[in-house]
Amino acid sequence: MRDVIAHVVRRTEARFARDDGWPMHRRDIDGGDDAPAWPLYHGACGVIWALTHLAASGAAMLARDYGDFVASLVPRNRTWLRSFGCTFDASYAMGETGILLLEHGLNGTPVTADRLAALIASNFDNPTRELMWGSPGTMLAALFLHERTGEERFATLFRATARTLRSQLEWSDEHACHYFTQDMYGQRSTYLDAVHGFVATASPLIRGRYLLEPGEWSSWHDCIENTVRRTATREGTLVNWPVFLDVPRGRPATLLMQFCHGAPGFVVCLADMPGTGLDDLLVGGAEAAWHAGPLAKGPNLCHGTAGNGYALLKLFGRTGERRWLERARAFAMHAIAQMEAEERHVGELRYSLWTGDPGVAVYLLDCIRGGARFPTLDVFD
Repeated sequence: MRDVIAHVVRRTEARFARDDGWPMHRRDIDGGDDAPAWPLYHGACGVIWALTHLAASGAAMLARDYGDFVASLVPRNRTWLRSFGCTFDASYAMGETGILLLEHGLNGTPVTADRLAALIASNFDNPTRELMWGSPGTMLAALFLHERTGEERFATLFRATARTLRSQLEWSDEHACHYFTQDMYGQRSTYLDAVHGFVATASPLIRGRYLLEPGEWSSWHDCIENTVRRTATREGTLVNWPVFLDVPRGRPATLLMQFCHGAPGFVVCLADMPGTGLDDLLVGGAEAAWHAGPLAKGPNLCHGTAGNGYALLKLFGRTGERRWLERARAFAMHAIAQMEAEERHVGELRYSLWTGDPGVAVYLLDCIRGGARFPTLDVFD
């Protein structure tokens, strides 16, 4: 696995161009837009995060410094956002917050910290109410910044975001649970998943619960546990969750098995939940991911084998049972084979954190170490 990590780092660095960053992989092209991408999710910011994370972890030596290039990403990314009509810049995964969080970690300037605080505050009422674009993502950034700097203003922003989200919860009489409505991509939805949905919002709340008042966390704990249990579907001992609480008109009521939609993401987001109230569901979800096997969509984190493998690593961390680590490593070997086959076929790696090979390299490192820190959700520094 270490040789594969070294290969990914070497090829990724060799493909970097100062004007364009990294080329867009054909699987990441959306609507014919094959221009280079810049954000944390699928662009240059995420690639640089992965490279610096691997280097800081002792898994790689970098041939260049990317600090100056990171500083150029904000205006490039803003131009990209405006190209499809996005008028706000605070998104954690697709906007400025993730980029500036990386820049602050590399350079640590007060001006950058001030800009981050302003972005987080501006995103309280974002109607998407999800991790990628909305306030749950910037709440996570506030948590990372508080851990990094110790500044109380970021703890205050975390608490303010959590309270705003609490006020935005809705109640379903049909399902007897709370949920969020996302106003996103031109439609209103009730996603439950680990990127756009309810459980993605639960993740930073669980990680940052020590910043909340005891009564606030107790209320969130009961809310999260109830919604997760009420929405679970079971087949024997196996557990999964639907994409939506209420399926939008014209959409099929499908069940998926990947990080972004399905049990693997639920396990990753909820594995640090205190107490034992969800243990049966977490084990059932990880078992379902294992029985489903590696994903045909490729090795990536968001909707691939490595993302599902993180659910197995998380169960190893939660239970200490070695079978979960062995299963995660089996998924890692399959992800390597998928990555190598795709590189032979296309002639390129896929240069992206969440959808590409640098993210897979981070997963391989965690499999070697037996850890489970999902990139940019559990760890940023």
